[in-house]
Parts: sequence; structure tokens; C-alpha cells
Amino acid sequence: MKDEDASSRIAQLETEIEQLAVTIESCRHIIQVSRLAIVLGVLWMTALATGVLSFGPLSLIAAIAAVLYGIVGYGSNLSTLRQSMESMKQAEAAREALIGEIDFEMIEDSQ
Repeated sequence: MKDEDASSRIAQLETEIEQLAVTIESCRHIIQVSRLAIVLGVLWMTALATGVLSFGPLSLIAAIAAVLYGIVGYGSNLSTLRQSMESMKQAEAAREALIGEIDFEMIEDSQ
């Protein structure tokens, strides 16, 4: 592979790695929000069950919906996070391999 082709491919891989990093960060953020939704939903249901909050069907439905949203959001983003991390590792390995193939010229100091 020519050095120019390798450089172009390295640049493509670096762009892909940057995009995967954004995806990973987004997944981590949504996972945190999902965990919070689960905790708040469980606390809400506990407060309803113990009588701390007045019981109402709409309130119970909202608490259950918060827990379900948290579970679905957590699971979905966790699998996306794992896939993105694996793709990032592969892209980084490919980039390192391409960098290793480039023939660098030694420039001697003329002083």
C-alpha cells in the first residue's frame, strides 16, 4: 500500500474513531439517565405503597412507566455501547497496523 493511501485510510479510521467516541459518550449519558429513571420510579412506587404519597392510578402508571423506560433505555444503550467499544478497538488496531506499515524516512541533521 502506498504511503498516501495509508495516510488517507488512517484519516478515515481516525474520523470513524472520533464518531464512535461520540456514540460511546452518548450511550454512557443515556445509561445514567436510565438508571436515574429506574431509581426514581422504584422510589415513587415505594412511596405510593407505604402511603407517603396519595395513591392514584395515574401516579402508579407513571411510576411503572419510569421503571420500564429505564430498563429499556439501559439495555438498549448498553448493547450499543459494547458494540461501539468493540468497533473502536478494531478501528484503533487497524490504524496502528497501517501506521506500522508506513516507511518513514530518516532525516539527518546536517549540523
